[in-house]
This record gives sequence, structure tokens and C-alpha cells, in this order.
Amino acid sequence: MKHPERPSHTKHNARTSHTRHTKYAIAKALICSLLLVLPACRLPCLRQADPGANLPETFNGRASADNSGELAIPEFFEDPILVNLVEQALVGNQQLKILAEDIQIANNEILARKGAYLPFFNIGPMANLNKYSGYTLLGGDNSQNLTPYGGHFPSPLPDFLIGTEVAWQVDIWRKLRNSRDAATMRFLGTTDGRNYVVTRLVAEVAENYYTLLALDKRLQLLDNIIQLQEQSLATAKKFFEAARFTELPVQRFMAEVRKNTSQKLIIKQEIVETENRINFLLGRYPMPVERASVDYFDLKLHKLSLGIPSQLLLNRPDIREAERELVATGLDVKVARARFYPALMITGQVGFEAFNPRYLFFTPESIVGGVAGSLIAPVINRNAIQADYLSANAKQIQAVVNYQKVTLTAFTEVINRVSMVENYGKSIEIKKLQLQSLEKSVEVASKLFQQARAEYLDVLFSQRDLMDARTVLIETKKDQLTAIVNTYQALGGGIGGLVPVLNSETDVIPPDAIPPDTSPADPAGGEVVPPEPMPSKEEAGSVKD
Repeated sequence: MKHPERPSHTKHNARTSHTRHTKYAIAKALICSLLLVLPACRLPCLRQADPGANLPETFNGRASADNSGELAIPEFFEDPILVNLVEQALVGNQQLKILAEDIQIANNEILARKGAYLPFFNIGPMANLNKYSGYTLLGGDNSQNLTPYGGHFPSPLPDFLIGTEVAWQVDIWRKLRNSRDAATMRFLGTTDGRNYVVTRLVAEVAENYYTLLALDKRLQLLDNIIQLQEQSLATAKKFFEAARFTELPVQRFMAEVRKNTSQKLIIKQEIVETENRINFLLGRYPMPVERASVDYFDLKLHKLSLGIPSQLLLNRPDIREAERELVATGLDVKVARARFYPALMITGQVGFEAFNPRYLFFTPESIVGGVAGSLIAPVINRNAIQADYLSANAKQIQAVVNYQKVTLTAFTEVINRVSMVENYGKSIEIKKLQLQSLEKSVEVASKLFQQARAEYLDVLFSQRDLMDARTVLIETKKDQLTAIVNTYQALGGGIGGLVPVLNSETDVIPPDAIPPDTSPADPAGGEVVPPEPMPSKEEAGSVKD
């Protein structure tokens, strides 16, 4: 009668065992789910940046199909001497060389971040010698155990190991790859920052070059005025010797000649200093600077074409740099958020270990190996992680505001400089008419003075007015040329056409620095912001979680 009961009892035990295994599996799943979900609970709320104003569609009503900022340097300036100076500056300027090393440092940062999500392999020998106490478990066992080839283990016990260790943090939340992509964006931003310095360097060389031309014109002006005043001085001396005038006109004209002769020396000093500013920008020691012989007042640059404001987002290196930083800070937020989630670490080792080197490679008993995995999630004392997360959010807001500020600054620079070009151009035309009248008045006053029909003061004041008007015209022309150069730079011009902005040996982006595929779903439910393409002005106005 007992035999029929055994199957029932066996089935009961089997059901009980199956139920226990099921409950154990469910418990494991719940625990794993808890470990995965618990750290994501109660994430700090991120703040949003204030939206910026939309970029206008025109420059206060000005727009064109062409854009001067897209012209190459030789095409815009059309002066071989100036273009040659700019080319020397781009090669020899020390500041650009320093920035080139900053680009190399940023490139190295990409390589470092790239290696962080790949397995780490360590290989090498190790040796140690241990003397265990006979009153310990390990020491007592060694005194009783025999080696595979007979005999006891030696004491002290040598230990020789040759093996490979592997450590790999599995990037399940894209924390390491986002960190790499952020470094890539900052590398590109560093390159754009260098490009902006290039545009400013081109503009500064051109400004000083046109200043030299203006100083040369002022020297020519002083020579002409001194020549006129010496003629008036000779006439005054002749009348004084004939007792028709007193000595006063002689002394007044002589004082004017000496004043302007002294002014020539000051102008020459300014020329030396301006030449040396150009030499410094070119990275060379002081030497004369070659310049073109042109009619300064008729000097013209390429006609300005403004294009449309949205082209600034592509042409201005400083705006692109701000955009890169904006994307990088967005990735930094995702890196900081990923620290709330479990980190999967896989470690392993394999090699040969023996107490005698001769047993390392010739016996299978010397082979050792192991593998381990750990899934660790922060649960308690997450203040440091939360602080980093909130700080990354604050830096992202700063990047948004900086992007808005840089864009506003660029737009304002274009408006101011274009207005300066137009107003100075109109002022020059009016001053040319004024100059014609003053030249005529000097001619008339000089003839009347030679005929003793005009006072010397009329000649003296007319000559002074002529010199002042010519000086103002020269300075206005210089300011106009400077405004045109600065407008070209404000539109993003001054990069292409001479030497490559990137050094192919040092400024190469690793081909796999930015993965071509899009990122997987983010743990918080959002999509990881890819480093390319750059955000539009509307997207830059708000911070995305």
C-alpha cells in the first residue's frame, strides 16, 4: 500500500521544488529590477534657460544674396603686399602657435576618452616570497600538502606569475561615449576658437597696414604744408626787408614751419611703432614694412555684401565655438545623469602561476584564470552625484546664455560697422568738397599776400585750416578702411584662401571619434543629443534634459 503513495509524495516534492525555483527566479528579477530602477528614482529636476530672441531676418533692412564673409583673403583685399603680410602672420604668429598646441591637447583628450570605454589589458610577470606561520590555516596546509611532482612545498614559498588582466566597464548608458563626444565637441570648439583668432589677426594686420598708409599720407601732407609756409615765409622776409611789414609775420610763419617740421618727427616715430606692431604680429624682429604706393584717398576695398543674418551662424567661428560648447555641455548633463544608474564592470585574468619558474609553461597545472562581473549602483549618499548633475545643468544654462550673447554681439558688430562704413563714406565726400574750397582759399590768400593786398593772418589761418582738413580727411579715410576690414571680419571673413586653418599633422579628428549611428534611448526616456549637426538658434534657446 505504500508503493502507490510514493509517486504522490514525489510529485508533491517536485511541485514544491518547482515553486521554490520560480519564487527564487522572481525574487532575483525583482531585485535586479529594483537595482536598475531605484537609482533613477527621484532624480533632481533640471532648470531651463530663458529663451533668447529670434535672430532677425535682415540687418535692419539690409540683406543681399552674396556675402563678403565668404570671400577669400586675396579676393577681398586685392593688394598682393598686404596679402603677403597676412600670409606671413598666419605662419609666424606666436599666439596661433600656442592655440595650435591647445588643439593638440584637445585632440589628446578625445583619445583618452575614447580609450575609457574599451577593455583595458595588462600583461606582465609578478614574483613574491611569503613565509607563512605554521599556526595558521594556510601555513599548516602547506606543510602537509605535496606538490604534483612529490615533496613538500618550500617555506618560505615563492610565487611566480605571468598573466594577463582584463578590466572592462560596459558602457550600457553611453556615459563613456557621451564623455568622448563632449571632448570631440570641445576639440572642434577649440579649432573654431583658433579660427576666430585668425580672423582677428587678419583684421589687425590690415588695420595697421592701412594705418601705415595714412601716416605716409600725413608725412606727404606736412611736406606740402611746409613748402607753402616756406613760400609765405620768404614773401614775409622780402616785405620786412623792404620795410613794408613788421617782423611779426616773419616770426609767425617761421614758427609754423618749425612746428610742422617737429610734427614730422612725431609721425615718423608713429610709423616705426606701427611697423613694429605689424612685425610682432608676423612673428619677426623689427624691420621696415613694405607697402603699396597708392593714392590714399582713392583707395577702395571690395564692395561689401552682407548676406543674411542666419549666415553668421555658419561663418562666424566664435558662434560655432559657442555652439560646440552648448552641445558639449548637453552631453555633460547626460554623463552626470548616467552616474545615477548601475555600472557594469567585467574583470578577468588568465596566465601561469607556480612556486618554481620551470613549472610555469610546461605543465597544465600551472594555468590559472578567472572572470568576474559586478553591477554596482549608488543607493546611499548620492549628494556628490546630485551636485555634479546640478552643476552640469548650470554649466549648460551658461552655455545657452553665452551662445545667445555671442550671436547678439556678432549681429550688433555687423550693424555698427556697416553703419560706420556708410557714414564715413558720406563724410569723406563732403570733406573732399571742403578741401577743394580750402585749397582755393589758400591759393587766393597766397597771391593776395604776395601782392601785399592781404594780411599775413589770412594766409596763416587758411593754411592751418587746409592742414587740419587734410588731416581729418586722412583719419576719416583710415577709419573707413578699418570699418570695412572689421565688417569683413564681423561677417566671418578672414579664414580661407591662404593656408589651411587646420594642421593635418596635429589637428586630425579620429575617424571614429563621433559614432555615425544615433544613440539609443536614454534611461530617463529622452534621446541622447548627438554632437552633429549643430543646433539651430531655436534649439539653442532652451535647455533639453
